[in-house]
Amino acid sequence: MPDDTAPARPDGEGLLLLANSGAGEAVPRADPLPVIRTRLPRAQVRELGPDDDLGDAVAQAMACDDRPGALGVLGGDGSVSRMAQLARQYDVPLLVLPGGTFNHFARSAGLDDVDAALAAFTAGTLRDVVVAEVAVDGGEPITVLNAVSLGTYPQFLAERTERANLGKWLGGLGAIRSALREAQPVRVSHEGRTATVWSVFVGVGRNDPQRHAMMQRLSLEDPVLDVRLHHARGSRLRAMTTLAFGRRTLRVLRALRVLPPASEFERQVAEHWRVRVLPGRAPAVYVHDGELEEASPAGFTLDVRAVPAGLRIYAP
Repeated sequence: MPDDTAPARPDGEGLLLLANSGAGEAVPRADPLPVIRTRLPRAQVRELGPDDDLGDAVAQAMACDDRPGALGVLGGDGSVSRMAQLARQYDVPLLVLPGGTFNHFARSAGLDDVDAALAAFTAGTLRDVVVAEVAVDGGEPITVLNAVSLGTYPQFLAERTERANLGKWLGGLGAIRSALREAQPVRVSHEGRTATVWSVFVGVGRNDPQRHAMMQRLSLEDPVLDVRLHHARGSRLRAMTTLAFGRRTLRVLRALRVLPPASEFERQVAEHWRVRVLPGRAPAVYVHDGELEEASPAGFTLDVRAVPAGLRIYAP
């Protein structure tokens, strides 16, 4: 998709930037807010506390006479995804400042650090990017930047959330241990065919065919969904190994021969993908961009659709 140019805002005028104070807790780093305030002295910069709501803060600003002409967010993928929804709602461009642990979407956009993001913003360089929308049981669609997931990954996140007081890494280790004992496959129905799967990942844009857990997208401009299903024919251990997304980790797991065989995986590529999750022993949960959501234990339908040019972001 072609790049575009927005009015230059070298001092940050017209920008509302919200910072998630809890993002990136697992990776100690210098606070970038003083630098941001220095470089964008006329921007509205606000740090949100744990009880503050992103949507409420944006709605209040948009109700003012001098409503922002651009939204910005400093945070991880969950915060960026929520702010993307608001940017689309109010039809304004989005400035993404990487401030989380992994920053999957920011890295895909070439925004590896705060300096790169600020440079794109002050130059007024805009890009149209593909997003996805997921709707549950016909409800309001939610903007998705990276992926939607069912099965072992949401179950792992649910276990880690229960151990949030231990921190992300220690809580994650405890969640892996629990998932290796208790993870349950999920029964799904798609286009008249029923299957029992360990996990489903629906990524935005075509991704590496050698990976299953598509946490980070490869392209911002591919208007399709890349769907990966891991059929439940092997052990919980093999199911959990598929959640590895780092190249080095995958190489080690392949060398140890603990990854499931290719015959357990199925791939589909489509512009629109709809699945019914059937009731069973597995928790009724799903994940979009790392955000855990609960659904009906009686079964629920996920409807995912690719949206070309669905969002404008500042990016090189």
